[in-house]
Amino acid sequence: MAQGPGSGAGRPGGGGPGGFGRKGPDLTVGPIGKTLISFALPVLGSNILQSLNATANMFWVSRVLGENGVTATNNANQIFFMMLGAAFGVTMAANILIGQAIGAKDEALAHKVVGTSITFFAVISLMVGVAGGILTPKILMAMKTPAAAQVDAIAYLRVIFGAMPAMFFFNFVMMAQRGTGDSRTPFYFALLQVGMDIVLNPLLLMGLGPFPKMGIAGSATSTLIAQSVTLTMMVIHLYRQRSILVLRPTDWRLLIPDFSIIKALVVKGTPMGIQMMVISLAAVTMLSFVNQYGVHTSAAYGAASQLWTYVQMPAMALGAAVSSMAAQNVGARKMDRVERVAGIGALYAILFTGVPILLLEALDPYVLQAFLRADSPSLPIAVHINMIALWGFIPFGVAFILSGIVRATGAVWPPLIGMIVSLWAVRVPIAKILEPHLGADAIWLAFPAGSLTTLTLGAGYYFWNGWGSWRRARMLDLTPSADAPDTGLGQPMMDESEAIIGEEERELGFAAEGVSGA
Repeated sequence: MAQGPGSGAGRPGGGGPGGFGRKGPDLTVGPIGKTLISFALPVLGSNILQSLNATANMFWVSRVLGENGVTATNNANQIFFMMLGAAFGVTMAANILIGQAIGAKDEALAHKVVGTSITFFAVISLMVGVAGGILTPKILMAMKTPAAAQVDAIAYLRVIFGAMPAMFFFNFVMMAQRGTGDSRTPFYFALLQVGMDIVLNPLLLMGLGPFPKMGIAGSATSTLIAQSVTLTMMVIHLYRQRSILVLRPTDWRLLIPDFSIIKALVVKGTPMGIQMMVISLAAVTMLSFVNQYGVHTSAAYGAASQLWTYVQMPAMALGAAVSSMAAQNVGARKMDRVERVAGIGALYAILFTGVPILLLEALDPYVLQAFLRADSPSLPIAVHINMIALWGFIPFGVAFILSGIVRATGAVWPPLIGMIVSLWAVRVPIAKILEPHLGADAIWLAFPAGSLTTLTLGAGYYFWNGWGSWRRARMLDLTPSADAPDTGLGQPMMDESEAIIGEEERELGFAAEGVSGA
């Protein structure tokens, strides 16, 4: 409900989460290194919580169902993320529009965006859920998922896609709160959701106590229950706080879609949607190569990729901080500071990615036993995979920083093109061409090769100062206000998606102005 005059929403310092008085950090001043670290820590915490779901899922599935269960879960998650990627960019665009409206103190526009987004995502989630349920068996076959794992993968995905509307709305509300500048509340609710998921997972997998024994479908069901309960509590909390994100009965007319807002969501969300689809399709393609080597190799790859998720976290958190700092400094015309942010961010990425890699290489066999039994034939394969591929995340981290800087100036497409080249002209072809000669090692070598290509292309464009340079990209003619919401603490998304947010936030300012004046 729109907060009334007496609610404190429009007064400096007034209102609760989502109030217009909330001040965000001024990232155009102060020590860069300290600001980067302090800004990245909340993002890192959210990222860790996000990944704990997958880790807990993999842990219990591996203990109860063995390698077939691990393979099924890994294949199912790749399909799920691919389908989710189609709508991801639009989801982020909606939340950036909300942040822009609140930053402009345009309460009416914020409510219009919320209303239209709810209806739009309800339709999208139903379409994705139905399509996913119908196409799941065919996609699994196209991925060459081992026959022993297909039945479990189908059971897992049917629950996930049936729950798609609840999951879409859960993620939309979580990210929308960050769009208002409130990053603490989503963190606390994420902590609750993860805790519930970890507790329910083994209960539903094994049928302990009064709970039914559901097998691998129980793992997906635990996530559904945890998200649904947390979503309900979160919505109640937002109503009690009179948040800008909730609609009262008098606002239900806003559920009728505003097509100018839908146009902005689709147009401005397209780069991020493409980003997710390109990454997901490449991941599915690589997984199809892995699956040809059987359950043991596929389970080893699934376990190794769990560790890769954690190795990427520091760079992803730093990327979110760098992108937000760059966006504000570009708006303030402090390009010299932007370049210093890039340099310090790259050094931090090397340090905070390299140290975990060294630790994992030393402790790899023991750490991997969180996902594979000590006597599993997949364990030595997973250790071998990490020896070849793990170091590639160092150049990945530096490339992530540079792409965040470049996108924050308005140059969105060059980094995206570079990523397409690194994935589809280098990574996938290397795996395919060298496989007859090197076997599965060709697949593992393709990962660092792709990362090195991403860094080479990204660094080349970063240092390029000629025609089309990111330094000459169009910038929004507004200096960030000290009263602007802190959108830099948004939920970290898969792979490089967070680096797009800074640029999209500025670009959506134009759309917000157009919609507001409509």
